[in-house]
Amino acid sequence: MFPSSTSTRPSYREPYPVTGAGVAVGALVAFAWLLLFGLVGGSVAGYAWWTLLAGGLAWLAAAVLVRHGDRGVATGVAIVTAGGWSIAAAVVATRWAQTGDWPLW
Repeated sequence: MFPSSTSTRPSYREPYPVTGAGVAVGALVAFAWLLLFGLVGGSVAGYAWWTLLAGGLAWLAAAVLVRHGDRGVATGVAIVTAGGWSIAAAVVATRWAQTGDWPLW
């Protein structure tokens, strides 16, 4: 009738629990990474291509972190990378709307 203190069910603990600090660190690092790569491009097309490359590399790093490292950091990297890609897409779309010419070719 009363539960015993020792359970026969296994208890699993996550080796790297997701924390707010980990997400913040991943977000900060990804922001700096995308900013540095974005500054390399001298034009809208250069900015967009460098941001796509940096985001792809960041997502590869996030995939490795999800599998073998801190999932909180990977979450921060993925969120900021998606936001950076959205900003790059908005910049390309704005330039396309202004000039009528596709800026990436």
